Amino acid sequence: MNPLSPIVLKFGTGILAESNGCALDEEQFRRLAIEVSGLIKQGKPCILVTSAAIAAGVHSLKLAQRPADVAGKQACAAVGQPALMAFYERHFAVHGITTAQLLLTQEDISNSKRRHNAQVTLRHLLAFPNVLPIINENDSVTTEEISFGDNDQLSAAVAIMMQASLLILLTSTDGLIEKKGSRIPVVTNFEEALSHVTEEKGEHSTGGMKAKLKAVAAATSAGIETVVAHGRQANQLQKILAREDVGTRFLGVVE
Repeated sequence: MNPLSPIVLKFGTGILAESNGCALDEEQFRRLAIEVSGLIKQGKPCILVTSAAIAAGVHSLKLAQRPADVAGKQACAAVGQPALMAFYERHFAVHGITTAQLLLTQEDISNSKRRHNAQVTLRHLLAFPNVLPIINENDSVTTEEISFGDNDQLSAAVAIMMQASLLILLTSTDGLIEKKGSRIPVVTNFEEALSHVTEEKGEHSTGGMKAKLKAVAAATSAGIETVVAHGRQANQLQKILAREDVGTRFLGVVE
């Protein structure tokens, strides 16, 4: 696989934090590190877009619950980001993978010069066979992601910027669920997919399926196949790459 065509992975708070959203889930990091490292060692370069800095900060600050105000969340993110990266560094180091941190804002994507700088940095990092770039929105200085999106839009923007071969959104649902409760394995009509969206989202997430479908629309319109799947089930990444029937697959350029 060409380093210019990585797999972009997005891990949400719902699959990285404990059920109360106030600490990171050690076992999840251990398992996901095994799966992602396996892809990298197979010659499939990856970029990871991560959430959960706020959850890490709540734990580090010994708060009883997540703050509801934006300033409180930003303070938790500032404290939690180093803790979050420490988790990734520790678990990936076991597999010989070096992690690299990039904190981005929407301005870094929309401004052509800053976008180019981010592209160049990511391409250089991907040239190393055992390096995993890990991206989070800079929650301590920006409010957009905290208010809405949970890094879904950022992951799509990164996938487009880096001409990714695939975008995988791991979340706390099995994929897109139709109104009768069945998972939709493949979406070929995007307007029909929107009719199945509810306003429900994880208790400690800022996105939800609506935000994910907005990200899916951006990625697929750029020709990037996207999969939404459950991140608390084992071996999801390998199953997705083997095109097994897991999650919901959105083909590139969905009509």
